[in-house]
Amino acid sequence: MIVLRTMLFTPGNNMRMIAKSGDRGADAVILDLEDSVPIPDKETGRLFVRDALADVAAGGSQVYVRINALSTGLADDDLAWIVRPGLSGIVQPKAERASDVTDLCARLDALESEHGVNAGTVRVVPLIETALGVENAGDIAGASERVVAVAFGGVDFSRDMGVELTPQGAELAYPRARIAVAARASGVLAIDTPCLQVRDDDRLTADTRAARQLGFRGKLLIHPSQVDTVNELLSPSDNDVAYARKVVDAFEAARAKGLGAISLDGKMIDVANFQQAKDVLAAADAIAAHR
Repeated sequence: MIVLRTMLFTPGNNMRMIAKSGDRGADAVILDLEDSVPIPDKETGRLFVRDALADVAAGGSQVYVRINALSTGLADDDLAWIVRPGLSGIVQPKAERASDVTDLCARLDALESEHGVNAGTVRVVPLIETALGVENAGDIAGASERVVAVAFGGVDFSRDMGVELTPQGAELAYPRARIAVAARASGVLAIDTPCLQVRDDDRLTADTRAARQLGFRGKLLIHPSQVDTVNELLSPSDNDVAYARKVVDAFEAARAKGLGAISLDGKMIDVANFQQAKDVLAAADAIAAHR
């Protein structure tokens, strides 16, 4: 199971920030070659990112790179520089159709072979940031076996819709829900949009809890101070794990006796509750293995 509770953006043209990024405790670092890198710095960013892959990974984080969108004409140069051993995956901005993903994957097929990367190992996280992308979320999530998650970019989505992005986020309720459902239906993770209030831990906590309730299992982050809070909120608590183990043990014992449902602590437990408890235990085991 892939663990992507926290995906921390780091500008690809800032070597000082890159050098520290793998030690922040995030499940994944996203070295950014898109919005945070101005056009004159793109080549420098590619060089920095390529040379930093192994060092960032040594800190314990998976290493993703957000390339420029295929439509910009910059993505091929991005990929030619950064598809190297040590790269965990690509964050693909402005994903709007399944064909955007399959076009990227075709490029990865060729580059893995060319640069000594094991075939099929570079993962893809499409970033859905437009109304068209939201409408095609299911097709995007299921476009390739390389896709391990789909992420939501609320800032660009609100811009595309011509609405103000508010701290309460009512304007993001529908796309968040749609993306979370599409991800679950395709068997991949849903990664939520960043919380922009970097010095407001109460807002971050509320935002992350709301995302988790919708089915998101990870969050994009724009500041290292957000990592610990989100890691904790998107991990099963000790009480969650203990109760899940209790449910699994009780249901398996009952099923051995031919029972299809049981009462546990005054609550009916059926196969759906049993499967949910198994999912909690699997998530806890994956997080422990990742650590």
